Amino acid sequence: MRILIVEDEQKVADFIRRGLKEEGYAVDAASDGEEGFFLAGTNPYDVILLDLMLPKLDGLSFCRKLRGQKNVTPVIMLTAKDEVSDKVKGLDAGADDYLTKPFSFEELLARIRAVLRKGSRQQQTLLSVGDLTLDLLSHRVARAGREIELTSKEFALLEYLMRNPGTVVTRTMISEHVWDINFDTFTNVIDVYVNYLRKKIDTGRPRKMIHTVRGRGYMLKE
Repeated sequence: MRILIVEDEQKVADFIRRGLKEEGYAVDAASDGEEGFFLAGTNPYDVILLDLMLPKLDGLSFCRKLRGQKNVTPVIMLTAKDEVSDKVKGLDAGADDYLTKPFSFEELLARIRAVLRKGSRQQQTLLSVGDLTLDLLSHRVARAGREIELTSKEFALLEYLMRNPGTVVTRTMISEHVWDINFDTFTNVIDVYVNYLRKKIDTGRPRKMIHTVRGRGYMLKE
């Protein structure tokens, strides 16, 4: 999952970014509405966390423009304004949810999960490829019933591979969905994490699931 934070309060943005990364999300951030709108239009995001009071382009205008371009990415507005009229304006502008500052990080995570479920009723909470299963809610991974312990980044990488079974995914595709826009594509970090997954998922098993497609990328298949 990849999330965009559009927030001009640096401390708030850093707090949210740090927490989301610990949960395994890829996170990009913008400090004003124009930069955020540009990122929202050029990158695929699963959720946008949008401050209401922003320089250059305020949150309401941002949301209206986004919906005007038929962009249906779920938007959660974050703001210190707690009047009912302000919430109504945000929802009418196209936001999916509204969270008043200050808020607990646990509540933010719950709101993110809620808009993802609401935004895609067909979204699976349990991914399965062959005898490999991944539970998006409990963050449990198992192969042939045997549980596998993964780090948050390993989990995010496996989730992306399992959402694209039998398909070659390039390093660029992986970096866009599992890491953020500041990721250095010239490093071998992706190869390292793929190898971590191989050791945990394929070691000791006659049938390997993670394959390298030389010169192109990786593929997960039964």
